[in-house]
Amino acid sequence: MRQALCRAPSFALWSAPHHFLGVNGPKEDIIASLRTHVIKNYFQHREFSFTLKDDIYIRYQSFNNQSDLEKEMQKMNPYKIDIGAVYSHRPNQHNTVKLGAFQAQEKELVFDIDMTDYDDVRRCCSSADICPKCWTLMTMAIRIIDRALKEDFGFKHRLWVYSGRRGVHCWVCDESVRKLSSAVRSGIVEYLSLIKGGQDVKKKVHLSEKIHPFIRKSINIIKKYFEEYALVNQDILKNKESWDKILALVPETIHDELQQGFQKSQNSLQRWEHLKKVASRCQNNIKNDKYGPWLEWEIMLQYCFPRLDINVSKGINHLLKSPFSVHPKTGRISVPIDLQKVDQFDPFTVPTISFICRELDAISTNEEEKEENEAESDVKHRTRDYKKTSLAPYVKVFEHFLENLDKSRKGELLKKSDLQKDF
Repeated sequence: MRQALCRAPSFALWSAPHHFLGVNGPKEDIIASLRTHVIKNYFQHREFSFTLKDDIYIRYQSFNNQSDLEKEMQKMNPYKIDIGAVYSHRPNQHNTVKLGAFQAQEKELVFDIDMTDYDDVRRCCSSADICPKCWTLMTMAIRIIDRALKEDFGFKHRLWVYSGRRGVHCWVCDESVRKLSSAVRSGIVEYLSLIKGGQDVKKKVHLSEKIHPFIRKSINIIKKYFEEYALVNQDILKNKESWDKILALVPETIHDELQQGFQKSQNSLQRWEHLKKVASRCQNNIKNDKYGPWLEWEIMLQYCFPRLDINVSKGINHLLKSPFSVHPKTGRISVPIDLQKVDQFDPFTVPTISFICRELDAISTNEEEKEENEAESDVKHRTRDYKKTSLAPYVKVFEHFLENLDKSRKGELLKKSDLQKDF
């Protein structure tokens, strides 16, 4: 099995979670008696997609149970595994269903943030490349979006996952959220979006006199990182080529004054202080009041605010890569991120599939022989083995997330039961 695992470029390393893939949870009698509220064929109606060698793309797959899914993964050896929506019918039978009857019924609200969308504002890397200097963008994105999801929308169950290469994903798994329409999902992602315009648009953030609390709270988060990230590591005002990009974001009436100050200053830190002073005077000038005190905020937001892929979030039938799958280009595992340790998360220390295989092979022969003598199943054997590898802390984060999700589900079922009794 280990040899097969190492050969599979994107073999998902998870055991199918109770909610995440739709498998029923604990079997206590009181919960079992309330199962009428749970969709019986939830897992069977969930879409899975495999990307095979040479970009062969297989959609609308579905399985009877976890075992069938695992067998198919070993058989097909996918390079990439995506999870889709829960449909009205089994996805693998969608061609046999009457036209229009096959519909996506629910799915987690998901967000996809990709570093390539920041190429116009990061100086250290471009395209698929990342480094510690620009990874702070992902840290800020998680902090800003997660705060809003929790505080502004009241969403409780949010799983953040490293993509395995250059970005992060978020899965919002609250029961009520999974049933949201595309229109509501679009409204949520629009609320969370400030960056407007394509490559040809230089100024992508426009603030009005009345600043929404969401923007103010986002600015407060950015301020904690801005100096070290933007002014030191990215050095966004390093030279004329760099500061010309900043000048394109402010009124032409203050270009000359900024240019003169920039030329006299020694570094980005000094030039930013000069910009803030000029902006402060600008806000006190009635003629320039339309620009408001938000000049520096607009720059900070354009350089640091999260850039979401709106289409990923608004479509119920949109696919997103499975947690704990393996990125085919880097070999890194797509691991959950501990929200309590976001600032410490380092994508370059995330284990790769080859490293995990080496760790598994390093397990003592005596221990393996003991387990074989106890006639334990291969699944149980693997379950214990991964907890002895560098995947263990990430699995712990995932299990904690699932435990909270399961507790919430039990609570909701009990509430429904009490309401029925009261009625």
